Amino acid sequence: MRTLVLNAGYEPLAIVSFKRAIVLVLNQKATVVAHDAEHPVYAQTESFERPSVILLTRYVRIPNGRSVPVSRRGVLRRDGHNCGYCGSHATTIDHVLPRSRGGKDSWENLVACCLRCNNVKGDRTPREMGWRLRVRPQAPHGTSWMVQGVESPVPQWEEYLAAAAA
Repeated sequence: MRTLVLNAGYEPLAIVSFKRAIVLVLNQKATVVAHDAEHPVYAQTESFERPSVILLTRYVRIPNGRSVPVSRRGVLRRDGHNCGYCGSHATTIDHVLPRSRGGKDSWENLVACCLRCNNVKGDRTPREMGWRLRVRPQAPHGTSWMVQGVESPVPQWEEYLAAAAA
């Protein structure tokens, strides 16, 4: 089981094991905001509610210079697994400006793409194909992108991740 850690300002900071979360709570470094009532944790003399979201008691400063590294999974997640050209379900990524023409592996040059469009486009630009991008590719922003593991959120996390994305 995983636990979402919120900074003192309620922005998502990390995902940790429930064991680490309990240690933070017992050491009074965090408080439980939401718990999983169906799966309590039993100790020798008592039981605890398994934390699913904890809030740090002190604010942790995050450096502004942190950027999200480009990855296939990240591009698909950013674009909602929708093809940047036709809108159907995407399983691959495409370089808008092909690598053979100097295109870089950057957030601004990569889009999610269905296999059909990727094969048809090949080594050409969307303009040469007469295609138009449905999205403007850009680097993702927001604290929730810095937290690894939010791709498969627990239901109790939704309101905290939604607030961070807004």
